[in-house]
Amino acid sequence: MANGTGSSRRAVWSWALYDFANSPFTTLVVTFVYATYFTQAIADDPIRGTALWSRGVTITALVVAFCSPLLGAFADRGGYRKLFVVLSTFACAAATASLYFVMPGEVVAALALFVVANIAYEFGTVFYNAFLPDVAPPGRIGTVSGWGWGLGYFGGLVALALALVALVQPETPVLGFSSENGENVRATNLLVAVWFVVFSLPLFLWVREDKSHVSSPGRIATEAMLQLRRTFAEVRRHRQTVRFLVARLIYNDGLVTVFAFGGIYAAETFGFTLEEVLVFGIVLNLAAGTGAVAMGFLDDKIGGKKTIIVSLIGLIAATALAVTAASKEGLWVAGILLGIFVGPNQSASRSLMGRFVPRDAENEFFGFFAFSGKLTAFIGPLLLGILTQATGSQRAGVSVVLVLFVVGFVLLLRVDENEGEASRSKTLVAPPSPAAG
Repeated sequence: MANGTGSSRRAVWSWALYDFANSPFTTLVVTFVYATYFTQAIADDPIRGTALWSRGVTITALVVAFCSPLLGAFADRGGYRKLFVVLSTFACAAATASLYFVMPGEVVAALALFVVANIAYEFGTVFYNAFLPDVAPPGRIGTVSGWGWGLGYFGGLVALALALVALVQPETPVLGFSSENGENVRATNLLVAVWFVVFSLPLFLWVREDKSHVSSPGRIATEAMLQLRRTFAEVRRHRQTVRFLVARLIYNDGLVTVFAFGGIYAAETFGFTLEEVLVFGIVLNLAAGTGAVAMGFLDDKIGGKKTIIVSLIGLIAATALAVTAASKEGLWVAGILLGIFVGPNQSASRSLMGRFVPRDAENEFFGFFAFSGKLTAFIGPLLLGILTQATGSQRAGVSVVLVLFVVGFVLLLRVDENEGEASRSKTLVAPPSPAAG
C-alpha cells in the first residue's frame, strides 16, 4: 500500500495524525487532569480515590485483554478495521464528554464513564495500530511509528497547554465556564472529546483498508473463530512473537501504571498543585515526543529490540529516581528522564510487532498485542493501590513499577528479532472464502 507516492504519504500522515487525535485522552483524562481531579474532588479521600481509580484501570485492562484478539479476528475476516476505529473513536468521545456532567461525590458515575471511555479508546488503538504494516514504506516502519508517537505526544502537550491557559489557570475560564464545583476542570473533558473527533477525520477519509481477502458475509463469524483457533494451535511457529509479547506483557504493565498514577503521585506525594501537574505533563510530553521521533530513526538502524532495551534501561533509572526523590526537583528530573524513554519504548514495541505480524492477520495479531499489554495490566495498578492503602505511602506503591520494568527487560533479552521477522511469511490463516459479489 505504501509506495512512496503522494497518496501513500498522505495516508502515512493521516494515520500518524490519529496519535495526535487520541493522545489528549490519555494525557488529560487518564494521567494528569481528570485522574487528579477524581482523587481530590470526586472521591471523599485521596487514598481511597487512588485505590478506586486503580480498580477502574483494572476493569479496562481485563475487558480489552480478553476481547481484543476476538475482535481482531472479526476485523480480519470481515474487513471491519476502519469501521471499528470509527465506532471506538465516537464511543470514547461521547463517554469522555459525559464526564463534564459528573459532579463531586458522584464516584460511581465518574468511574463508569471513565471505564467505558477507556475501553473504547483501547479498542480503537488496536485497529489503528494494525494499519501500521500497510501504511509504512518498506524499511521505514520504525520511523513511521516514531512519527506517530511523536505527533501523539505533541498533541498531548498542546492540549495540556490549552487546558491550562484557557480553563484551569484563569480566574475567569473561557466560554463562560466557572471554577465553581470544578466546572473548569470538568470542561477539559469536552476539549478532549472534540479534539479526538476532529483530528481523527483524516484517518477516516484518507487511510484505505485492504478488503481483498475478506470472507463472504455468511462466513465471517465462522472463519473469524476458525482463524482465532488456528492461531492458538499454531502459535508455536511464531515463538519469537510469543516471547516478545510475554516480555511486553510485563514492562507495559509498568507503563500503564505510570500513565494512570503519574499525576496522582506528583500531587499527593510531592504536593504539586493542579497547575503544576499540568506543567509537569507538558514537559513530559515534550520529552516523550522528542524521544519517540529521534529514536524512531534509531529503530530502523539498530532494530526494534535494541531500541526497546535502551528505553527500558532509561525507564528503570528514572523510576528508581522517582521512588527515592526527596524533593520536587528530584521528581522533575525523574519525570523528564522517564518522558525521554517512554515514547521510544512504545514506538519501538509497536514497530517490532509490525515486523513480526503475519500477513493477512494484522488485526488479530495487534489484538494479541493489546492482549499482552492488558492481560496483566491490572497487576501494577492493583498492587499500587493495595500497597498505597496498606502503607499509607504512594512511594511503596510506585516501587512496583520498578520491578515490572526489570522483569520485562530480562525477558526481552530472549527475543531473536531476525527469527521473528523471518516468521512473518508463515501465514497462520487459510485463504478465506471469496467475498460475495
